[in-house]
Amino acid sequence: MRGATTRRQGAARLVETDAELWGRGDRAAFAELFDRHAEAVWNHAYRLTASWSLAEDLTSATFLAAWRRRAEVALVHDSALPWLYTVAGNLARTEFRRLGRFRRALARVPDVEVVPDHAERVASSVDDSHELRRVLAVVRAMPPAEREAVELCLLGELSAAEAAEVVGVAEVTVRSRISRARARLRASLDEEVS
Repeated sequence: MRGATTRRQGAARLVETDAELWGRGDRAAFAELFDRHAEAVWNHAYRLTASWSLAEDLTSATFLAAWRRRAEVALVHDSALPWLYTVAGNLARTEFRRLGRFRRALARVPDVEVVPDHAERVASSVDDSHELRRVLAVVRAMPPAEREAVELCLLGELSAAEAAEVVGVAEVTVRSRISRARARLRASLDEEVS
């Protein structure tokens, strides 16, 4: 009986934590981290962008950054997910700035026909896509501290405690920012409906 308990404990221990995998730093460990978190990072990126193709690009870029910086990153609560969410959010903001500059440049060029991306047409046909874009527009207009709290907690599904540790503020501060952000969202979306 004692041997069976030891075997079960040993089998349960075979699953390494994110911190253990991150500490190993080899390709097999990183592949395991990718398998664990790629879908969550893609979902987070999609919620930030409302674009399937851009979410794929951001997911790839996030894991590329993780691979390159694996030796210098400290994990929160032994989980790689908060750091990955933060990187994806930063990359999304950078991409929105780039797209803004690109659109302004296109506006200066006369008679340019822009061919829409097929993946974007498919994504926009999804019923919730329009609503998500409205919400994301409101989120992008929020003060940076509130926007970061929304991206990590509401869109990224981190707890207030995890977000507080990532951002470096008290948990009550994160909760306050989320509360103000929700009030802004309600007011803005109610205003559009009226």
